[in-house]
Amino acid sequence: MHNDNALNANVGLKLRGLRLARSIKQADAAKDLGVSPAYLNLIEKGKRVMPFPLLWKALRYFDQDPEQFMSTLGEGRVDEALAKLLDEPLLKSLDIDSESLQSLSAEPKLAGTVAALFNLYKNTRTQLENVLSQLNVEERTRTQGTPGANGSGTNGTPGVRFDYSPFDEVSDFLEKHRNYFPELEEQAESLRRDFGLERQLTSSQLVRMLEERFGFRVQIERATSGSSVVRRLDLDERTLTLSPDLTEQPLKFQIGTSLGLLVMDREKLVERILGAGRTRHAETQRLIKVNLANYFAGALMLPYGEFFKEVQRTRYDVELLSNIFGTTYETVAHRICNLSDPKRQGLPFHFLRADIAGNISKRYSGTGIRFASGGGSCAKWAVHLAFLNPSQLTRQYSMMPDGTTYFCFAKVQLQPIEGSIVKGTAYSIGLGTHAENAKYLAYGLPTTDLRKDAIPSGISCRFCERTDCNQRAAASYRFAFAFDEYTKKDCFFSPLLVHEKEKVPHHEPAHSNGADGTEKHDSLDKPPRRRKGGEA
Repeated sequence: MHNDNALNANVGLKLRGLRLARSIKQADAAKDLGVSPAYLNLIEKGKRVMPFPLLWKALRYFDQDPEQFMSTLGEGRVDEALAKLLDEPLLKSLDIDSESLQSLSAEPKLAGTVAALFNLYKNTRTQLENVLSQLNVEERTRTQGTPGANGSGTNGTPGVRFDYSPFDEVSDFLEKHRNYFPELEEQAESLRRDFGLERQLTSSQLVRMLEERFGFRVQIERATSGSSVVRRLDLDERTLTLSPDLTEQPLKFQIGTSLGLLVMDREKLVERILGAGRTRHAETQRLIKVNLANYFAGALMLPYGEFFKEVQRTRYDVELLSNIFGTTYETVAHRICNLSDPKRQGLPFHFLRADIAGNISKRYSGTGIRFASGGGSCAKWAVHLAFLNPSQLTRQYSMMPDGTTYFCFAKVQLQPIEGSIVKGTAYSIGLGTHAENAKYLAYGLPTTDLRKDAIPSGISCRFCERTDCNQRAAASYRFAFAFDEYTKKDCFFSPLLVHEKEKVPHHEPAHSNGADGTEKHDSLDKPPRRRKGGEA
């Protein structure tokens, strides 16, 4: 029955297409074929079976070869312009089936209009993004070097950021609170104390918390086909559904996050932490809640007091700490960035998570390092270079254009699916602190000449002030792009300076770095730089 309906619809659509291609009105065609306009309308819509004699007459009327016409009935061709739109993510989310497209294809003018409108929308969106990006660049250039630095206006008030996303707002929120929330620490410690938990938690212990404290039932169930949902907390049914693909460590974290959501709802913690402040984006408050729930999971699995003691004892050995507490490397790296209790304060760190394509999916600046908006970064950073040696820890000193130097280290975390990294995930987890703090780390590198050992790096190519970088991937907005077809630098995007266009006379090589002829060294024999607002 379904095949018959599809055949009727196909015949009707093709006849309609033939009629419209010849600019024949439906009423005129019906009159010439000896049927009513209403009946022909139903045939064209596939709602009536077309008798063979009438079909034969219609084919003669449209000057079509019957054998060729019948052979194309099973093709179900879709308008080419519409078919291309099927690859667009926006239209994929609308779940348009092939029959709907075939129906639309029978209306050539309508199909062309739909395709044109969508392409117009796409072009307009691209132009808008370009305009916003340019406005943002101009705003940053205008405020660069003015009083109230770091993106603030001439009177010390924050400048307008046209590319300020909800994720940027969340990052600013975390940095404002120094990524430390005592309310969540207290709730996590109270829960551990009530259930008499040991250092290492198990998923079964967390399930017991969920059942006994909140009356939720936990069920392991695979998501529907085509869905990648691994956790679903149903407040109405009071159930937590988890994917069977979760191994013990991510399973613990997801249950801990669920406990965090329930604790925050019960204690109204999000409202208490945010206070009366308003967010620029409507989504920001919910994103903050997600981040706070993840924070709670970390606090539950890595209790502040005990974790701080082990961090001091192991000298921030992230791999060793992950084994001691039975959590992932990434969870420990996150938790190290939470150590801002004024009475038990750790070293300041910045955190990055990047994929093999260089995309930054997580970031936090506890050291004052600036990140480029939009997720871009510098190819010279350890977090990217770690993919060259995924089985080893990558360590280096990095010097920014303003002379600020950091010690950074990164490690690649692989999570294959069915034995395939391509099907699974590959992330590089990077941490960094001020260079003078390297001597307090288990991973620290010795150096006697920081300027020599540090890798010159920047924020991102578009905002980097370096004029000589062999890895530059784009021209910088910091200076006018200049080149000479007769003079080649080691990187095309590095600007050609005025003196580089001229023939330079030979001189004896200079051996001294200092103005007085003595070699200049940077010493690391400085007191450790602590987090802002804390004791040295």
